[in-house]
Amino acid sequence: MAALVVLLLALACTGGLYAVFAPAGKAQADDTAQSLAIDEGKKLFSVGCASCHGTDGRGVSAAPQHGAAKVPGLGPSLRGVGALAVDFYLRTGYMPLGNPHEQPSRGPALFDRREQAALTRYIASLAKGPPNPAPHPERGSLSEGLQLFTEHCAGCHQVVGEGGIVTGARVPALDKASVVEIAEAVRVGPYFMPRFTHRDLNDAQLNSIIRYVRYATQRPDDPGGWAIDHLGPFPEGMVAWLLGGLSLVLVCMLIGKRLRS
Repeated sequence: MAALVVLLLALACTGGLYAVFAPAGKAQADDTAQSLAIDEGKKLFSVGCASCHGTDGRGVSAAPQHGAAKVPGLGPSLRGVGALAVDFYLRTGYMPLGNPHEQPSRGPALFDRREQAALTRYIASLAKGPPNPAPHPERGSLSEGLQLFTEHCAGCHQVVGEGGIVTGARVPALDKASVVEIAEAVRVGPYFMPRFTHRDLNDAQLNSIIRYVRYATQRPDDPGGWAIDHLGPFPEGMVAWLLGGLSLVLVCMLIGKRLRS
């Protein structure tokens, strides 16, 4: 009986020690893993980003010296952008740029997902900034998304998200954008795109927009007729003029041939 009591006391002490020290050990392990990720991100940053954004992430600008004209900066400060902007630009392949004066465009990501996470943690650690979004398009309204997208986005992206060209910029199609990337782009406002805050579009409205974009870019049915690959009204109008012009030429040739005969 005494041996059983001793065994129970030993188990209780072991459980108590585990309850005290296990959370602390786990927290310490998490802190260590985060520190290692930040260190790795700093090394990656110095190789792939510092030439434009500065070794400390404050950006690179050229101030006028001795009366010389001011030279445009290469890259903006990244302090305070948080994980939101970094994750978007890295996962879409927008960054790093070969030429900092060119418009970013979607391409293969230079860094893999582990490296992207390390870079994101490092840049987010420079100063407090917005976190990554957690969109839920399944909670959104398709009809509301159409209305909001038409009001805020279709002027550049077209109502079916096919993109196009505006003054001084190319507007990308949205068919390759993931749910998270759409949410990030709305909050970041990359390049010439305006940034929409929570005051402009709340999270529920953003969910509706994302749901509509995913629907519209997945090749919806076209009961109205020939969609011409969803290129939009301007290309479709050009095709209509081309076909109409060719038909008119053909009719004129036939009339001329009949008059000569």
